[in-house]
Amino acid sequence: MVVHIVMFKFKDEDKALNIEKVKIALEALSAKIDILKSIEVGVNFNEAQRAMDLSLYSTFENEEDLKIYATHEEHLKVVTLIKEVTVESKVVDYHI
Repeated sequence: MVVHIVMFKFKDEDKALNIEKVKIALEALSAKIDILKSIEVGVNFNEAQRAMDLSLYSTFENEEDLKIYATHEEHLKVVTLIKEVTVESKVVDYHI
C-alpha cells in the first residue's frame, strides 16, 4: 500500500472560499478515479506561522497506481485549480 500526502498553503485572496472549493474537488476524485483506495481532506485550524492550510491523505495499492492517478485527467483538472489558488505545497509518498 502507498500513502500520498500533500499539504497546501493558500493565497490570502478569497482564502476560505478557495479552500472549500479545493476540498470539494479533491473529495470528488474518489468517485472518478477507481484506483484511489481512500482519500481524506482536512482543513487546518492551527494558527501557527508554519501551519499549512489544507492537507490531502490518500492511499493506493502500489506506486504504479499513484503514477496513474498523478496523470489522470480528473486529477489534473483539480491540480490546475490548486495551482491557481495556492502559493506552496509539500508532498510525501511512502509505503505501509
